[in-house]
Amino acid sequence: MKLRFAPSPTGYLHVGNARLALVNWLLARRHGGSFLLRLDDTDVSRGRPDYAEAIEQDLRWLGLQWDAFFRQSDRLARYAEAADRLRDAGHLYPCFETEDELRAKRELRLRRGQAPIYDRAMLKLTAEQRAAAEAGGKRPYWRFLLSGETRRWTDLVLGERAVKLFAVSDPVLVRADGTPLYTLTSVVDDLESGITHVVRGEDHITNTGVQLDILAALGAPPEQIAFAHLPLLLDERGDKLSKRLESLSLRRLRADGIEPGAITSYLARLGTSGEKHPAWLPALAAEVNLSRFAASAARFDAAHLLGVNRRVLQATPYAAVAARLPAGAGEKFWDSVRGNIDLLTETRLWWEVVAGTITSPPLPEEVSFLRTALALLPPEPWDAEVWQGWTASLRDATGRKGRALYHPLRLALTGEEHGPEMRALLPLIGRPLAAQRLAAAASAR
Repeated sequence: MKLRFAPSPTGYLHVGNARLALVNWLLARRHGGSFLLRLDDTDVSRGRPDYAEAIEQDLRWLGLQWDAFFRQSDRLARYAEAADRLRDAGHLYPCFETEDELRAKRELRLRRGQAPIYDRAMLKLTAEQRAAAEAGGKRPYWRFLLSGETRRWTDLVLGERAVKLFAVSDPVLVRADGTPLYTLTSVVDDLESGITHVVRGEDHITNTGVQLDILAALGAPPEQIAFAHLPLLLDERGDKLSKRLESLSLRRLRADGIEPGAITSYLARLGTSGEKHPAWLPALAAEVNLSRFAASAARFDAAHLLGVNRRVLQATPYAAVAARLPAGAGEKFWDSVRGNIDLLTETRLWWEVVAGTITSPPLPEEVSFLRTALALLPPEPWDAEVWQGWTASLRDATGRKGRALYHPLRLALTGEEHGPEMRALLPLIGRPLAAQRLAAAASAR
């Protein structure tokens, strides 16, 4: 089993890309196969080297290492050979219409109530007409002559599918400057690299019908490659996610503090009935199955992803995050806060709480209580039981309990309404800072 992920380096990877890369990688790992990373970089007008580098970096960040790699820009000679074979067999024909001419033709067909597909006018071009066009400085681009058949396949996600090629325009496979287009290069690469399964988005359904036709024209049996098309992603409201994908790039999510394990745990099961709980890549590979994906569109819920991220952080040991914690933050600090954060970046706030110079909020209505609390503050050394012992003494001295007892102390000591358990935070804050903050809050008028 051999699968591939073939992004174009024309932008940063987003969650839609990542989902496809992940599912391909997991399937390869589950079945003992291989995973190919192919950069479809023949569009030099839009592709950029920094995007290509970013794609590799983002995949490594997710933990998706590839078994083989190549760039289409290194294989132009192979595409030219394939185009020559198709041309010699009568499957490619030259065209000279400009984009303006093609647009006018489409508009005319629409006005007549006809489908806006290419009319194959250039098939009637005589040798003399072609020679005259080229003598006038025009260079032909080349269209693939579709068979007109209905190409059928059993989609591994969507079930039985068919594309009626008589209702599809003959695709351009080679530009006038000789540059091959995706529709050709993808077929050539899939054949020559031995791809057995193509898993991609359902927006490629028509492409699959066309590419099955090209496979046959190149002499390969169409059943040589199995196809699976994952439904596209919707947002929380049910709208297409495509317009928001730039805001959901892996770069942006990483900068926002989302963990790679949260992204893979969430995306691997998105569109299935599987629970979106944290799981590492080996466990996800063991459970992946194309038959579990629904044929309907899946909803990407950023809030749900954040919830998975919280659970990932809760399960992450100190050694795995130590290098990303604030300087001086140790294992006790991590254990005290990891159950109360959605993003690792929030540790900066809590480190400031336990070791920094926060300003206690004024609590004029609690002055008497806080002065009593300061007077009863136990001497150091402090252990994990200091909070319980101190608040018990305060309860006995003031008669307070519940929120009336604990809330003013949390506000004075942390400046926050909510957060990690004070039982864990108080020993980290230490007596000098605790006393200073209680005094500051008690002095408010």
